[in-house]
Amino acid sequence: MAELKEIAPPQPAIADFEKSLDALESLVARMERGDLTLEDSVIAFERGMQLYQSCQKALTEAELRVDLLLKGNDPAGRTPFNPETP
Repeated sequence: MAELKEIAPPQPAIADFEKSLDALESLVARMERGDLTLEDSVIAFERGMQLYQSCQKALTEAELRVDLLLKGNDPAGRTPFNPETP
């Protein structure tokens, strides 16, 4: 794994994806327990939305990097990524 990091250092959003996803999962679990006050629930929801947006940004950046690797610099040869396509 260290060899891959030497080849291409991760972008900040991509590097933080796992951390953000773990934090989001923990936050959801706390909210699902139902023991937060309304104010704490709203604050947790706001934080959850921030984490969600961070994860989405990381996934989009990763998708673009993979697309560039697969299709090169020719925009005409690119097709949108579809996770449902085998």
